[in-house]
Amino acid sequence: MQTVAIFGVGLIGGSFALALRKAGFTGRIIGVSSDHTIRAALDRQVIDEALPAREAAGLADLLYLAQPIHKIADCLEELDAWVQPGALITDAGSTKKLIVQTANQKIIRARFLGGHPMAGRERRGVEAAEADLFQGRPYVLTPRSPADLDHPVAREFLDWIPRIGSFPIILSAEEHDQTVAFTSHLPQLASTALAALLEGRSEPQSRVYGPALVDSTRLALSSFDIWGDIFDTNRDAIGLALESYIAKLEEFRAALKGPVDGPGDRQLLRRGFDAGSRFASHLRDAT
Repeated sequence: MQTVAIFGVGLIGGSFALALRKAGFTGRIIGVSSDHTIRAALDRQVIDEALPAREAAGLADLLYLAQPIHKIADCLEELDAWVQPGALITDAGSTKKLIVQTANQKIIRARFLGGHPMAGRERRGVEAAEADLFQGRPYVLTPRSPADLDHPVAREFLDWIPRIGSFPIILSAEEHDQTVAFTSHLPQLASTALAALLEGRSEPQSRVYGPALVDSTRLALSSFDIWGDIFDTNRDAIGLALESYIAKLEEFRAALKGPVDGPGDRQLLRRGFDAGSRFASHLRDAT
């Protein structure tokens, strides 16, 4: 792997470039992005040069698509005619089914391996990129078949994943989207819903709140420009996650509406707190 073309040199694409450099990559990194982003990426020495998409695709051994989901799918519609035969195309999209389906239909001359680094920040753009963004984080890969992982260009890419600090997890596109609906998309919506509820209320204006409110609304700082594509492409799985979350909240509400000494109310709430504490503890032990 001598030449990498990063399509979308924002937070993830820029961090991938910086992580490669820190891990010892000595080849050429080409950026494909908006003029503003390219200027910032060049100023920060995130990329070596910028080229139009067609020219960059024709030069690269690895094409790393780090745009919003619909833009990745649009890009896949065109890339096959531009790439070197045998090059590897991978992506960093937050949902996988649409992207993998598009690649199945459109990518013939090159290899394709779907991916999703489970890392991020509330801030966007190459200005927020950092070489250590992927440290200790899972990097999900969604091959179309097991054979996709055995190709030499895929194996070389797989070798770089631990070098940038991540560890690979192999899932199908469907398994990935079902999983992240609960582990990523639901937390985002829960945080955003809480912040949206409180935005118009007088209680927070009193400044009578503690760290819990700040911590719980951290994800609400995220931009809809990124999340809109996620909601478009994972509606069913997110709907199931929301239904499950609402059902749990309804259990708590029912317990609180009953008599203080009513049968089962405190026990139900205690069981909920115990289960929540166990999960939170396991989560922190694993990270």
